[in-house]
Amino acid sequence: MINEAIARTDRANMFKLVREFPAQVEEALEIGAKATVRMKVTGVKNIVVCGLGGSAIGGDLLRSYLAGEISVPIIVNRHYTLPAFVGPDTLVIVSSYSGNTEETNAAHREAIKRKARILVISSNGIAEKLALKMKSPFIKVPGGLPPRAAVGYSFFPLLLALIKLGFIKSRPKDIKETVSLLRSKASVYTLPDPAENPALALAQGLKNRLVITYSSTERFDAINTRWRGQIAENAKSLAFGHVLPEMNHNELVGWKVLTEPMAEMHVLFLRDAQDHPRVQIRMGITKEIITRQTEHCTEVWSEGKSLLARMFSLLYLGDWVSYYMAILHEVDPTPVAVINHLKTELGKVK
Repeated sequence: MINEAIARTDRANMFKLVREFPAQVEEALEIGAKATVRMKVTGVKNIVVCGLGGSAIGGDLLRSYLAGEISVPIIVNRHYTLPAFVGPDTLVIVSSYSGNTEETNAAHREAIKRKARILVISSNGIAEKLALKMKSPFIKVPGGLPPRAAVGYSFFPLLLALIKLGFIKSRPKDIKETVSLLRSKASVYTLPDPAENPALALAQGLKNRLVITYSSTERFDAINTRWRGQIAENAKSLAFGHVLPEMNHNELVGWKVLTEPMAEMHVLFLRDAQDHPRVQIRMGITKEIITRQTEHCTEVWSEGKSLLARMFSLLYLGDWVSYYMAILHEVDPTPVAVINHLKTELGKVK
């Protein structure tokens, strides 16, 4: 039945893009390995990744993944302007998959004026032209995909760039494990039977429900963001979320008054065995409190040994869940007509 629904609904073949994500990761690693990123990084005090939407999530993942290792702070800048501290001792990474994201290009130009050290990753467009004009290190990735379907290109070349520049150590074992895990999961998540395919089974439980995602703030806040973004763009459905322990100090109190809407919500706890021990305790108590308001609560656990594999195991599951939600909602997962409309309207205002 699901195969017939896919054939009927998925007119742009998002199924193929999600299924081939492991191959994209392998290609992205090859691109990163071959990329020339020679630049002076002595004295760099901070790294700022400029991007929006699918082009920014690579920066989010980089920040979360490296938080416990890298000695300089990484922030992700989703705006036209740059923080005041950005200057010659900042490495600005310009990430625009299309190369024409207006906010990112504005921040790129500002970074040039402030004489920041700039690394650009893009497939084309203004971002590439500015990089070539200023002779900035440039990593070119294949174009033509929806940016949200190109997260392999937006993350792995940057990871290898930071290794080449000496910010972090090489990690071939973790990368190999991650690719192997993604390949094994692709064979499972394409099965048409929900009894054998946990992504399809979870999507069935989320169908036509407002999804709330909770995770730890340490390493999985970016994965949390990814789940919500994918559900919105692919499944055309609202999703909200927060992180622990912060939500225990505010949002948890909100699970009281709106009893009828809350009963129809579905809460996902994105879990990892290496979450902080106190956060794991908090998750258990939080779940017990929330189940008083809705019976729709599901724990979703990461898989794998290395942090990289565990993060991407949850990311890939979320991509498939959002895809199957789209099919169950009978909407084509690829088009984002309202975003295109917004860009057209913005283009009329100079």
